[in-house]
Amino acid sequence: MPIPTSNRPGAFPVPARGNTGPVTHPLTDGDGWVRCDTGHQHWGRYGAAGLLLRTTDAAGGTRVLLQRRAWWTHHGDTWGVPGGARASWESPEQAALRELGEEVAVTLGTLTVDRIHDDDHGGWTYWTVLATTTSAPAASPRGHETAELRWVPLDEVAELPLHPGFARTWPAVHAG
Repeated sequence: MPIPTSNRPGAFPVPARGNTGPVTHPLTDGDGWVRCDTGHQHWGRYGAAGLLLRTTDAAGGTRVLLQRRAWWTHHGDTWGVPGGARASWESPEQAALRELGEEVAVTLGTLTVDRIHDDDHGGWTYWTVLATTTSAPAASPRGHETAELRWVPLDEVAELPLHPGFARTWPAVHAG
């Protein structure tokens, strides 16, 4: 399903490339810590979502856009997908695209959502929105939550120090 990513009315806003200043965004009703049924603490009162953006490189290999989280964030200096708390009124796709806009300076064309992986922790869910784009646009950190962004070949993802939640779901997300 193609998702518009321009600033046209009805489209999900995606920031212009090169704007790397701090982003001031209002808190949503989803911001806050919760405990899942197993007692683990998670960010996002209504769960959280992130975007795993994929593309094919010139050699025919698949690359994914990964974010190295800032050192001061929960599980800082680990790699995962841009993402965060979902507001009560957002779909996982909307939350993932909003979070991308808050954390990453990138200009995207149309995305195709391939599928959504849900990692249900019992009372709290993380949705990984898997989407494809036709090229690997330049991406840089926006604000202070992102230390680095990189288009990573699929076979190199598991070699990185991954966010623990992403490390657990990577085999299922990658296999699907």
